[in-house]
Amino acid sequence: MPPVQRRPLATQVAEALLERVRAAEWPIGHKLPSEAALAAQLGVGRSTLREAVRELAAKGVLDSRQGAGVFVTALEAGEDRDAVLRRASVLAVIEARVAIEAEAAALAAERRTPAELRAIRRALDGRAFRDQPLEEYVDADTAFHRTVIVAAHNDVLVDLFDSFIPRIRKAMVDMLRVRPPGTSHDTDHAAHADLVTAIADREAAAAAAHSRAHLTTLKRAFS
Repeated sequence: MPPVQRRPLATQVAEALLERVRAAEWPIGHKLPSEAALAAQLGVGRSTLREAVRELAAKGVLDSRQGAGVFVTALEAGEDRDAVLRRASVLAVIEARVAIEAEAAALAAERRTPAELRAIRRALDGRAFRDQPLEEYVDADTAFHRTVIVAAHNDVLVDLFDSFIPRIRKAMVDMLRVRPPGTSHDTDHAAHADLVTAIADREAAAAAAHSRAHLTTLKRAFS
């Protein structure tokens, strides 16, 4: 009989952290508690916690930013599908997002609740640039799009969107470093506001069109 394989403590801690992320204790863009506080909560040493964070960072779930802390960048650790996405070009991922998000926007216009519409509007306000670091801006933009998809009431669409985030996030940050938000951002933000208006007015076709137009513009930026 083969010996029982014991999982490293850091792997167990990584799984515990991932469960809390999945439970929405920390949404995308949220900063985790301090290293000292989190290690105390989990009853482990700081070195073990750091190793667990590195495991989740490698899977695209967390992002450790020097001097800023550890932030949630995805709600699920990718496995086989993640390997596919790592090989895919950013353009291919954006094209897939068009298919997913345009449909999700139309469904959100039909199915959103008043509470979900309020969440979408809060997320829209949160993605206004206001001089925040680029990483925070990209996370806020991601959070906005996710609120729209959540309002579609389709768990498969949410799962697919979550799987895309680690693949495209770094590319978005790198692009914005070269082309910082400016006048183009004002136009982009207005396009997002138009999407919210269509969802609020329950205009499914218009919502899908606004979503498709925005992502097509994003695709051109990476071409």
